[in-house]
Formats: sequence, C-alpha cells, structure tokens
Amino acid sequence: MNAEDAPDAVRNVLIVDGANVVGSVPDGWWRDRRGAAVRLRDLLAGRGGDEEIVLVVEGAARGVGSVPGVRVDSAPGSGDDRIVELAAAYAERGCVVVTADRELRERVRAYGVECVGPRAVRPVN
Repeated sequence: MNAEDAPDAVRNVLIVDGANVVGSVPDGWWRDRRGAAVRLRDLLAGRGGDEEIVLVVEGAARGVGSVPGVRVDSAPGSGDDRIVELAAAYAERGCVVVTADRELRERVRAYGVECVGPRAVRPVN
C-alpha cells in the first residue's frame, strides 16, 4: 500500500501556519497575500512525502482552494486559534506544526505536538 492509499488514521499531519511561513521571506508577499498563499500551497503540493498537509490561511488569503496533496483550511477568525484546534484534534496521529511564532508553538506543544520552523518547508532564497 502506498501513502496515497493509506487511511488517514495512519498518516502524519503537517499543519502549516500560512501567514507565518509566507512572511518568513521578504519577497513582496504583502502586495498580494492571496497570491503568496497560492504559491506556498503549490510549493507544499510539490513536496512529495506521505504526510497529510493542512495549510491554514487567514485574512486576505481566505478562499484559496485545496489541491491534491494540500488541504487549505480558511480560518474563520484567528489563524493561530484554528491551528491550535487542528493540533489538538490531530495530536494523536503524529502532528507537526510549521511556524516560527513562539506563542503559537507554546500553545500547540501543550498537546504534545512537535514544531518546526518555516525553513522546513520553504527554502530561503
């Protein structure tokens, strides 16, 4: 059985703080937040690997669609609050949150969730 056929219960979950990861590289993202979220989504989709990827977006990036390999979750309010909700829900499955936000890292670690920085998914130019 390959990763695509694996039931969700056995796949690790990678939750990506879209705003934080996009903001980690000063490439003009602030001029087009939605476009920056689309580029990040597409970068994540090309990663390969067997984890389930959830990209959390907020604000002007809301409404970016999902693609094969990446589920986009448009936070109804705070992206950080939505990431904490998802981390709590997926903690038993082996969850990793991608963010450099110290406060958010503390909040999700309370559920036993591992954290990595933006460079884990987005190379610095």
